[in-house]
Amino acid sequence: MTQPPPPPPNQPPQGGGFGPPQGPPPQPPTPPSGGGPNLGKTPEPGYGYPQTPPQAPAAPPTPPTGSPQPGYGYPQTPPQPQPGYGYPGQQPGQQPGPYGQPTPPYGQPGQPGYPGQPGYGYPQATVPMQAQAGGPGGGRKINAQMLIIVAAVVAIALIIGGGVWYAGSSDDGGKDDTASSSGGTGGKGGTDEKGGEGGKSSGGEEKVPSDPASKVLFQVPAPAVSKEDNSVVVSGSWLTDKVYAKSGIAEIVGYDPAKGSEKWTIKLAGPVCTASRHVTDDNKTVVVHQPAMPTKAEPSHGCTQVAVIDLDAGKKLWTKTAGDQPMSFDNVTISGDTVAAGSTDGGVAWNIAKGDLLWSPKTTDTCYDAGYGGGEKLVAVRKCGSYDARQLNIQTIDPKSGKVISEYKMAKGIEYAGIVSTNPLVVAADVGDSAGDGSGISDFFSIDNKTGELLTRISAPGEQFAARCDTITKIEHCSGLAVGNDRLYIPTEEHEGSGESYSRTNEVVAFDLATGKQTGQRADAGDGYTITPLRMDGGNVIAYKRPPYDKGGQIVSIDGGSFKQTTLLENPATEAVRDVESSMLPEYSEILYSQGHLYMSQVYASEPSSADEKEYLAIGFGTSG
Repeated sequence: MTQPPPPPPNQPPQGGGFGPPQGPPPQPPTPPSGGGPNLGKTPEPGYGYPQTPPQAPAAPPTPPTGSPQPGYGYPQTPPQPQPGYGYPGQQPGQQPGPYGQPTPPYGQPGQPGYPGQPGYGYPQATVPMQAQAGGPGGGRKINAQMLIIVAAVVAIALIIGGGVWYAGSSDDGGKDDTASSSGGTGGKGGTDEKGGEGGKSSGGEEKVPSDPASKVLFQVPAPAVSKEDNSVVVSGSWLTDKVYAKSGIAEIVGYDPAKGSEKWTIKLAGPVCTASRHVTDDNKTVVVHQPAMPTKAEPSHGCTQVAVIDLDAGKKLWTKTAGDQPMSFDNVTISGDTVAAGSTDGGVAWNIAKGDLLWSPKTTDTCYDAGYGGGEKLVAVRKCGSYDARQLNIQTIDPKSGKVISEYKMAKGIEYAGIVSTNPLVVAADVGDSAGDGSGISDFFSIDNKTGELLTRISAPGEQFAARCDTITKIEHCSGLAVGNDRLYIPTEEHEGSGESYSRTNEVVAFDLATGKQTGQRADAGDGYTITPLRMDGGNVIAYKRPPYDKGGQIVSIDGGSFKQTTLLENPATEAVRDVESSMLPEYSEILYSQGHLYMSQVYASEPSSADEKEYLAIGFGTSG
């Protein structure tokens, strides 16, 4: 689907929520006392509470006693009529309602229902009830014992090939014959020091605590928002050895990482529009903000101000604009000593130290740099041609001069693309508007940085996978996935769990960036949990587990070789804490983890729905060991 444009910075996010269908919830248990300061209220049921399901037209088949629950690659009995994808009784095409979640950003609608689908990747093994032996007209029926043997052989074959059945990538290895070519950073993190028996993990920096149980370190109340503003962008959060920094309304505040006390405040002329996730080696980052506060008469002044922030010192080093009539920038990033910002008027770059101009938009052709991906490399998404005849060029460029090092030309007609990683270079796109779920992703493209050649194209249908990218304007705003070990790690969409309480769950799977095929590795979230990759930690994947209604969320490290999971942190299970945590879902919030500390924060500040409702901008958790 063609995604609509994003809202103005002072507009609220739109759209429905993701997650399980909603029914009349049971009364929540009385919350235990505690859970951190200001967290003692009795909330409405948070995300993950079991719902009273509608009556199913037919009960699902009961597995034989002692048999394992079907997993990825397990053979299934011949499929029974399904009431719909998800809870029993869901009608075809019926849209699940929001489930205690914040409304997602504009242009990201809720999940459609998937009627009549079996579980993800479950191959349907069909064994003939009768088989003939001998020539035509001869024939004798295979007896029951032989039928059992045949079924067992088929089952073993399917189990062994489970990863291939679920792969979903193209048979030709994902090569894109229609395109031509020419010549998740962020944070530090660790490994299970006691585990890691798999072969390709290089370990990481995150230490395994003696006790993963966390406590609330602090919480930052949400800033006041007027009825006229309704919702204000507060995106941007960063973590260094000295400070946890978070954008507020027209300001950036640095907090003590353990206590939450304010260390410094940087005032901005107007609200933040967008922020880079990257931090330099000496802890500098960059934001784009408005030149003034919105008013009723003028609700937006444009995103024209590019500011570099020293996170350790708590100072704004410089602010720049571009053009006689200042350009409004859609995105900004950092690579090496270069700050690069893109817009529909083209791209501009400055030296990060002093703000010296490195290049301005080219005005001699019909192409423009819509945006950039930063980190280890600097990659431009360059748009050429008109709408519906678009040519996107993915260019690895020299961060000091802007000179093109290599270029990959995507197939014509692809309107938007997002940079998932710059080294290795991975790009996401919604080809032919086929994702259908507002995620912005139908395919991933693995590209050689040096030559610009396509290595493979990975099909990632929206109904199967849960990662998402804001490819329309932000270019580098992809979430729910990680890249490392020459692998792409992405979560599956939620599906029914094996529990009796109509729980939901999902998995993280890995794709090889050279072949486009699944590696067969899979990390299960566990019944009632859903798992989302956050970033790499050396050869390991750091992931967040959204909890069921009676548990706290978890941070786990997934070994890159064995896929063994190690719990690094588990949040309190008190209802008051869960209520705050469930308001900061990984799809629509910012989550940072490092060395036993977890920080979750909002990207929009909105007027409270009721006067007595307590809302938070950010919350910090920490382990004791």
